[in-house]
Amino acid sequence: MATLTMVESTPPSKSAQNTSDEFQKLITETPNSASEGLDTKSALEIARIINHEDSKIAAAVKKALPEIAIVIDTVARSLRDGGRLIYVGAGSSGRIASLDASECPPTFSTAPAQVQYIMAGGPKALASASDVNEDSPEIGQRDIARRRPTRKDIVIGVSASGRTPYVVGAVEYARARGAKTAAVVCNLNTALADVADTTIIADVGPEALSGSTRMKSATAQKMILNMITTGAMTRLGYVYDNLMVNVHMKNAKLVERGIRVLMKVCNIDRETAIRTIKSAGKSIPIAVVMLKANVDKMEAVRRLANSDGNVRLAIDDSRLEL
Repeated sequence: MATLTMVESTPPSKSAQNTSDEFQKLITETPNSASEGLDTKSALEIARIINHEDSKIAAAVKKALPEIAIVIDTVARSLRDGGRLIYVGAGSSGRIASLDASECPPTFSTAPAQVQYIMAGGPKALASASDVNEDSPEIGQRDIARRRPTRKDIVIGVSASGRTPYVVGAVEYARARGAKTAAVVCNLNTALADVADTTIIADVGPEALSGSTRMKSATAQKMILNMITTGAMTRLGYVYDNLMVNVHMKNAKLVERGIRVLMKVCNIDRETAIRTIKSAGKSIPIAVVMLKANVDKMEAVRRLANSDGNVRLAIDDSRLEL
């Protein structure tokens, strides 16, 4: 028969108590009255409750649009000056950041080094939880130090709680080295906000599954990061009208998208689009400038170089002299 051994409990340390107090104040950790008794609901009721909570996300993000706009312009300036956007995150927030960074090269033909991410626990933490590293500001500082942040860069910390030590440490280090910094959080009055130049707050409220920030918080973060990179690339001229003129044609789907983009932008037939893309070295920006400005490939390349890749400016070459 097994013997139950009673172990005398020890009082929590002061640091542990402080951590407990911090968590109690986080809105993302607060139980949600709208989803009480979730485990007693039918599948349809569960879906309705989660959907109702999700409907609040866009409104929360809307309140942060002024700060998002500031970060968009800061990212655009950094990339234009040869700097980088470096995301820092842990857990769900880190995975959302890694997704946005990895989508930039195929969408905008950016170099992988231009938009990067740093994840607590490294790339292996994308597929399996490695949460212990997120409690260490020193590891965050070490990881960002390896990227050698400079005044040209912007480092964005992504943390639903806004208190993740790994992220706070990395952003604080980057700011001390002169980099521009920003925070994307889902709570008010956070440690991460204290060390960032600009803070974007998506106050989405308590999660349907209490404390599960992979839900509303992560959805809000994805919306915000999508806005930041899409907005910055658009400001840089890597978008023409609302079309992906910088699409990287690496597979059949993207080749077809490139053809359709050129057809739409230049109002031409498919055969002309395919022929022009070939003569442009499979570059949609070069093809657009060739057709829109009625110039040859060499002149289109020159204009794009002078405009730092801004397609609209390259088309109207006279604007480059202003």
